[in-house]
Amino acid sequence: MIACTINGISLSLHTEKTLFSPNGIDKGTLAMLSNADFQSGQKILDLGCGYGVVGIYAAQFTGAENVTMVDIDPVAVTCAKRNAINNLQNVHIFQSDGFAHVMERNFDWILSNPPYHADFSVPKAFIEEGYRHLKYGGCMIMVTKRYQWYKNKLKSVFGGVKVIEENGYFVFISQKRAVRKTESKNRQKLSKKLRRKYFADC
Repeated sequence: MIACTINGISLSLHTEKTLFSPNGIDKGTLAMLSNADFQSGQKILDLGCGYGVVGIYAAQFTGAENVTMVDIDPVAVTCAKRNAINNLQNVHIFQSDGFAHVMERNFDWILSNPPYHADFSVPKAFIEEGYRHLKYGGCMIMVTKRYQWYKNKLKSVFGGVKVIEENGYFVFISQKRAVRKTESKNRQKLSKKLRRKYFADC
């Protein structure tokens, strides 16, 4: 059992030793949450939810009915459901390999503290599918100790990325922005130098 307070929100969470960070909320997750500004009514996806801290925290601001939490690990899903019952009702929690069973495509926020893989196959799928599941204006926020690959990948998919370094972690925030046809045409006409000047990282 973990008893914690995050930005003034008190939570009691059951954990399992096989899950990520079973003895306390990891600093990366805390860094990610400190840079997310949740508003009432926003739709949230906690991707790779573990025992549920991100989704349960977000639900305090957005409303439980607006939060979806998924994980590939059935133990994590069971634990997250138990914690949701203790903290709030109506949150949607189910097992899914990434976005495999996620039907919703208009999230305001997709949050993930992705697992570390040498070939980056999991975060690659998360980022590419995450873009498709966000509404225009929605944001994907990820946290990791790795920098260059995530920066390059998020920028290539979203067109820009904001990077915040906090407590030894990098928090990446990318927004799905609508590109007007005229803007796209004008952008193509610019030289590479001017494109870098006017369309730098967000």
